[in-house]
Amino acid sequence: MSDTISPTAAAPKIGFVSLGCPKALTDSELILTQLRAEGYETSKTFAGADLVIVNTCGFIDDAVKESLDTIGEALAENGKVIVTGCLGAKGSDANADAGSLVREIHPSVLAVTGPHATQEVMDAVHTHVPKPHDPFIDLVPAYGIKLTPKHYAYLKISEGCNHRCSFCIIPSMRGDLVSRPIGDVLNEARALFESGVKELLVISQDTSAYGVDVKYRTGFWDGKPVKTRMYELVAKLGEMAKQHGAWVRLHYVYPYPHVDEVLPLMAEGLILPYLDVPLQHAHPDVLKRMKRPANGEKNMERIARWRETCPDIVIRSTFIAGFPGETEAEFQYLLDFMQEARIDRAGCFAYSPVEGATANNLEGALPDEVREERRARFMQIAEAVSVDKLRSRIGATMQVLVDSAPGLGRKGGVGRSYADAPEIDGTVRLLPPQKASKTLKVGEFTKAKIVAAEGHDLVAMPV
Repeated sequence: MSDTISPTAAAPKIGFVSLGCPKALTDSELILTQLRAEGYETSKTFAGADLVIVNTCGFIDDAVKESLDTIGEALAENGKVIVTGCLGAKGSDANADAGSLVREIHPSVLAVTGPHATQEVMDAVHTHVPKPHDPFIDLVPAYGIKLTPKHYAYLKISEGCNHRCSFCIIPSMRGDLVSRPIGDVLNEARALFESGVKELLVISQDTSAYGVDVKYRTGFWDGKPVKTRMYELVAKLGEMAKQHGAWVRLHYVYPYPHVDEVLPLMAEGLILPYLDVPLQHAHPDVLKRMKRPANGEKNMERIARWRETCPDIVIRSTFIAGFPGETEAEFQYLLDFMQEARIDRAGCFAYSPVEGATANNLEGALPDEVREERRARFMQIAEAVSVDKLRSRIGATMQVLVDSAPGLGRKGGVGRSYADAPEIDGTVRLLPPQKASKTLKVGEFTKAKIVAAEGHDLVAMPV
């Protein structure tokens, strides 16, 4: 008996919710691409779907709660739910099987898988909602189904992580580093640029470790050898972006020495002078307890060298305040680092225990109020640095990628400069153009003169 339904029948509809980070988003895109290739349609509501897929996040407590609540909502409104993603890899306790946490709370879910499990998800879908037909390549665009606006896209270059940071359980959910073949990555990038993408955001758990797992072996692209390494990948992406008048932005870059090689590419304008570097702390002893692969003093020296090579570079980072055992002196060291390093965009989390993380076993856990108080003190300094840097841009003319422009922007719009990654950084509020002939179009660049700074955002006049 065939496992496909009659071609004359209405195509089954799948509801989909994607939670968590951009890495989870790319997993969702792969699943949606396969669903579309097999002829499934998507539903905007739980009730209108034949089945619902929830791609979960399981990193911190708030994310776990959001994921469990969403699963519960989908079950209540639909009844047929498949769970995938990081929460699906978690057990109800340290010794329990993967997926048992979800099944303990929501025993009626149809299937539970971990992250990057496209085939397992599709197998579960086929079991409960037969596929309309076999896939044909003309049913989907070459770059797949994307959940981002048409003018920007995330490009995941690897999966997993080789680090064992004491506060993190991502390796236990996503495994060790597995780099994608460089030819596959570059082919996907080319398809995205050719589809009109104007900003490519390179993501992974550790972008600077790309190729370490395969010992930087030589791959092939367009019949030519290319080494599977961060520099070679970024250089090729930059050359492609230049041909299409597009941006390349790097995320999740650890401050290894070889990252210095990428800075000249930024200075030349091949890729954006922007680095997302998850530093987490500055004091060497705290970094040691965190099991981070760098120490604070070298990071300060490296940042100084980056700015010397590329003065326009914007650095964004995240930090943790109130880590177990953090003394007031160690925290003050972090504040001093922020004052000196002048990180352009900084976020800070009050330390939160994550089930399964080895940091839970460290001595010196701090009271919640101390963690929150330190986070607030850090952000006060971080925001002052950010505001000062933003004000220094007043009077400058910058290239802005337009994200929103109702009515061709005659009443203004919203965009981003090279310093602003989507969703996590600030924006540029575009004023109504003074020239009647000047229009703004979503997904296109415009020159704009910065006239003011408002909080984390800039205000600019299109020119």
